[in-house]
Amino acid sequence: QVQVVESGGGLVQAGESLRLSCAASGLTFSAAMGWFRQGPGKERDIIAAISRSGSSLYYSDSVKGRFTISRDYAKNTVYLQMNSLKPEDTAVYYCAADRRITFSTTARDYEYWGQGTQVTVSS
Repeated sequence: QVQVVESGGGLVQAGESLRLSCAASGLTFSAAMGWFRQGPGKERDIIAAISRSGSSLYYSDSVKGRFTISRDYAKNTVYLQMNSLKPEDTAVYYCAADRRITFSTTARDYEYWGQGTQVTVSS
């Protein structure tokens, strides 16, 4: 049984940093992974993705240059390092995984989802 669990969210001030972790258990082989977020009254949007091999990365324009996605195969964990946080980064952050695809920035391509972790950035 596959489980995806996010951690690391919290309340920070603008300009500070957070690192989110996403542990995916039950996956025999590496999976395509993505980070999405959903702000109040907004749709769930992709912000970062990493391919199964780690060779392909994607960042949305809103986080490019500030966020970094990475993965540790030994721990079956994907990280999202978030620097220079802004109030508009406030959202619930979701991690997604799928072992059928190599890489995707589309939510519907991902089979497994975490429960989400809240990130709140105060001004």
